[in-house]
Amino acid sequence: MITPINSSQLNFTAQAVKSKSPDGKTEPNSRTSIFYINDFHGKSINMERTIAASNVFDSFTPSVPTDKLKLSSGDIQLGEPVPANKVMVEAQNIMGIMASAVGNHECDMPEHIAELIPHMGYKMLACNVNIKPENPLCDKIKKSYIQEVDGNRYGIIGAAPVDLFSRLKYGKIFDELKVDNVENTIKDIQTEVDKLKKQGVNKIILLSHVGFGYDQQIAKNTEGIDIILGGHSHNLVKDVKPGVNLFNSKAGEPVVITQAGRDGNYFGVLNVEWDKNGVMTKVQNNVTSTRGFKRSPLVKHVFEQILGKPKVVGVINSAPPPPNNASIDPSGHANFMCDCMKEELGTDIALFGSATIRGYFEAGKLDTRWLDDISPFKNKMVVADYSEKEIVDALKVSAKSLVNPNNKPGIVHVSGLKYTIGKNGELRSATFVAKDGKETPIDIKNPRTDKTYKTALTDYYAQGHDGFTMLKKIDKADRVCNFDITQCVEDYMARHKEPVDIVDDGRIQVVD
Repeated sequence: MITPINSSQLNFTAQAVKSKSPDGKTEPNSRTSIFYINDFHGKSINMERTIAASNVFDSFTPSVPTDKLKLSSGDIQLGEPVPANKVMVEAQNIMGIMASAVGNHECDMPEHIAELIPHMGYKMLACNVNIKPENPLCDKIKKSYIQEVDGNRYGIIGAAPVDLFSRLKYGKIFDELKVDNVENTIKDIQTEVDKLKKQGVNKIILLSHVGFGYDQQIAKNTEGIDIILGGHSHNLVKDVKPGVNLFNSKAGEPVVITQAGRDGNYFGVLNVEWDKNGVMTKVQNNVTSTRGFKRSPLVKHVFEQILGKPKVVGVINSAPPPPNNASIDPSGHANFMCDCMKEELGTDIALFGSATIRGYFEAGKLDTRWLDDISPFKNKMVVADYSEKEIVDALKVSAKSLVNPNNKPGIVHVSGLKYTIGKNGELRSATFVAKDGKETPIDIKNPRTDKTYKTALTDYYAQGHDGFTMLKKIDKADRVCNFDITQCVEDYMARHKEPVDIVDDGRIQVVD
């Protein structure tokens, strides 16, 4: 019988819970405390705060012997810029991360991944990939390993996302790497569990980057796994709740699932008590905001040695709070960025996905590092012609985000358009807004195929990713620029010297 402990005020590690050994003597159950992270997406400022939290974790001395582990579920890196990814590798080294799952964003930079591998002081794990020897990841990625802490042994397994190639901009470059589907991934995981158990390991942790829904399937359809530290779907999984993130395995033993949201806004500490057979008897899951921790000046200096000193590009006079759900909520922050895109590229319309906005503006001086933190992907700007029907079809995909699992792919933020979507995931209306402010309603039931708009968007969208197949026109684009949206914002600030007020003007409406 397992006891979930969900009181944030309770000092779990200070409790001395005892059990009876066969000879009748009282002995303590073993304890483990796991510091875990996932899906930081290259957010270096939040990483500075997380390193401060990691130092607090290290300095805490429990009143009873407790093993400490530090683990990652992947997507700590992001995008193509080599310096930004070097920072994320160095950050994990500084924290003492022992192992990480392979996420899709660890595969964002195929041409430069070989540069990073020698600097990774942690294991990279994925049991569900098959890699040809010529791939630089071949020697680095392992299926599982045994982590020893003070004489205790933990089996650590990794799983990469089953939809890896649909999430990669340059998926074809990874033809020498194959990922199993979810059914075979579950079999792969069970194979590794069985191997570890044959070696006498009875505490097994899965570092999963397959997503929360699949993690639930894994928990219920395998035996031998105790903990699943998850990622990929960006769920913020607080506490321990039976039927949500606490399940029984095929063998009837408890399995707990965690995940700490996205973008380094949170980290987690999972406290576990085990019986002598390696079965969890108590578990506590603490998910904490990183904003409560001050950025370390020393770490900031280390990062700037890699990234360079930030440059002030302008002043934000005022800005609203960040949206509650960045995937589907309208956002003044995104509106401003889209307006900068449209002005920079001289288009009729600008489209920018909520999934590529990972921060927000604050009143005060805006520098290049903060700007990079808002949109760290470095997706290139593209200009292409799209028909009215193609634009409407894209907005319909956007609207479905309100009802899709994990709000994927996220709404499309716009400039030069207004649109309304229902909470049922339907597009209700759309209007084109010309540069002179004139508004022209679009017949969304019969959009024109002969009417086209010069449109600014990212190369990710222009390649048709995330279900936006109607936007796949990268080969027909007027321009593919060698800069991203942050350059558009920086140039806008240079042209408009006055401080900027960030506002939500209601261009996207969500209605019942």
